[in-house]
Parts: sequence; C-alpha cells; structure tokens
Amino acid sequence: MRFLIINAHVPGFDGLQQILINDVILEIAPSIDTDAPILDVSGDWISLGGVDLQINGALGLAFPDLSAENSYQLEKICQFLWNQGVDGFLPTIVTTSIENIARSLSILADSEFPQILGVHLEGPFLNFEKRGAHPEEFLLPLTVESVKRVLGDYAEIVKVITLAPELDPSGAAIAYLKSLGITVSLGHSQATAAQAQKAFEQGASMVTHAFNAMPGLHHREPGLLGAAIANPNVYCGLIADGQHVTPIMIDILLRSSQYDRGIFLVSDALSPLGLPDGRYPWDSREIEVTNGTAKLLNGTLAGTTRSLFSGVENLVKWHSCDLGTAIALATTAPRSAIDLPLYLKQPAHLLRWQGTTPQRIRIDSQTNFM
Repeated sequence: MRFLIINAHVPGFDGLQQILINDVILEIAPSIDTDAPILDVSGDWISLGGVDLQINGALGLAFPDLSAENSYQLEKICQFLWNQGVDGFLPTIVTTSIENIARSLSILADSEFPQILGVHLEGPFLNFEKRGAHPEEFLLPLTVESVKRVLGDYAEIVKVITLAPELDPSGAAIAYLKSLGITVSLGHSQATAAQAQKAFEQGASMVTHAFNAMPGLHHREPGLLGAAIANPNVYCGLIADGQHVTPIMIDILLRSSQYDRGIFLVSDALSPLGLPDGRYPWDSREIEVTNGTAKLLNGTLAGTTRSLFSGVENLVKWHSCDLGTAIALATTAPRSAIDLPLYLKQPAHLLRWQGTTPQRIRIDSQTNFM
C-alpha cells in the first residue's frame, strides 16, 4: 500500500525527511509531492530493521546443533527476531566438528526463511592462543584444502568466515574465500598490525568482535585492531553489552573508526537468547548465564543472551553516541559491511523509534497506521 511518512529522522540523512512507500521504499527526500496517505511521525527516528551478523542461536537452539529433528525451531527463531525488529541475520556456527558444520549448513541451505541472509562460520581456523570458548580439539590449520573440507558443498550459503590470518602467511586461503564471494573477517587471532595489514591487502574486510580474542591496542604494536581502525575499508563488529568491552574503550573505538562508517553492532547471542538466566548446555560443555552474560563454568566469557538492540540502548545510555548513530550501527552499518543495499527499492519493513525502543510500522486495509 502506498503511503508517505513525514517529519522523520532517518539514519544517514540530515534533517527531517519524507519517505514514500509502496511495499518498498520508493523515495527519501525533504519534500515529496504525492497524494498518498500520510503518517506524521513527529520527529521520531525511522530506520530499516536490524541485521545481526553474529548470532549463535536462540530459544534454546544453538546453530551448530541444527538437525532434521530440531530444524522446525528455525521458524520460531526467525519470528522471535522479527518481533524484536531484526530483519535479517547470519546464523553463526562456531568451531565444531566438520560433520556438525556440514549438517548445520545443509539444514540452513534448505531453509527458505528470507531473514536468513547466509551463514557466519566463526572458525575453525582460529589461533589456539586466542580460541576463547572454542573447543581446541576441532581447530584446523588454515589451508585451502582445509577450507574446502569445511565448506563442502555449501560454500554458496556461507556469507562470512572468521579466521586468524597469521595461520596462513601465504594468503592463499583468503584469496580462495574471496574468489567464492565470502567476506573474510579476522578474529580469534594473535596477528600483528603488519600481518593484519597484509590480510586486508589480500582481501579481508572485517574484524570479529573488536577487542575480544585478539591483542589489545598498544602504542608500539597496535595489532590487528589497530590496523583495522586505521583502514577505512574495514568494518569491525562490536558487542556493546558492557562486559565484552568497557564503555570507555567503546568510545575510543567509535571515535577512531568514525562510528557507523567503521563499526557495526552484533549481539553475539548464544542459544539461551529469549530464555531466563541459568545453566545451559553448550556443545559438550555448559554455560552459566547471569544478567545476560554467558560464561563457561571455568569463567571464560562465551557470549551474551542480550538482543542486538540492547546495544543501541547501551550506547545511548553511556553517551557513546547519539540515538541516530546508535540506530545506524545496528541497521545500516551491518548491511554495508556485507555489501547489502540500503533503502531505495528495499522492502519497507521500517521501525519507528520512540527513544531506544523500536516498533514496526504497520498499516491495515483502511490505511490506519499502527
């Protein structure tokens, strides 16, 4: 249905805008001449839905545990995320056996849910010293042969892969992955700045959960993250839960990376997303979830059970950026990081933000806005 939104703030646009919609976004401009029904949002922020490029599961299902028996839960997870305002996500498969990876990829390849934009393989080509909660017994050397084994027949569904570039100084694996159209993200790595710069030159264009599972910034050895911040063509994922990275370091990262031009938010949510705090199975181990933070029983930080948009709320609460920028970090920035189109001709699945709370804009058959 054709209608016009007026008096809207829109991430990426200066001043109040009007948005012409007819199932898809037709035009965004300060003034649009049309006789379409009008929705006046009185200066609220209007955005695309969120995109989560790193989410490990939800509602009790971990994506590495997908099988024919539990695949029905994918529909529930998609609906759960849709209700939160998330338009698309990359189910993330962390380090596990090749057999588990193949089984999960086969299920996801056969799914027909438009919210599933592809798969993020976080591992198994990670540095042992920075493996974090990833099981060491399934780590693999970074070679083209190993990559082919892991991808199997499902390379087309893999959108992002996280790897440690120092495991393959030749860059052959990165070149192969790029030839397949897969975005290479550096993470769980001990790479120096020089090694990271070389990987970026070879085609890597992303960093997985900035600051976590990598050397910290140092004035004599800036490391992987320093090289990423200095490269305008690299996007860094950020977990803004206050546990993975402190608010002060988030401020430094955002300012030095030009906010949504170099950073995007991720949830890094684990399978208990949507469930209460408690103890849950995680591969062959267990995690303890306390106040939305998940740790292995030995205290190793494993992830969160917080939503993507909780990061938006936190960034505004900590005064790390303004609301419009925080919204962009969860909506437009992740799309840009994996080269998805923005706005025009895209489905009009728009969110209206009242403070840090998003609600989907709905319209009924009598042109009543909800």
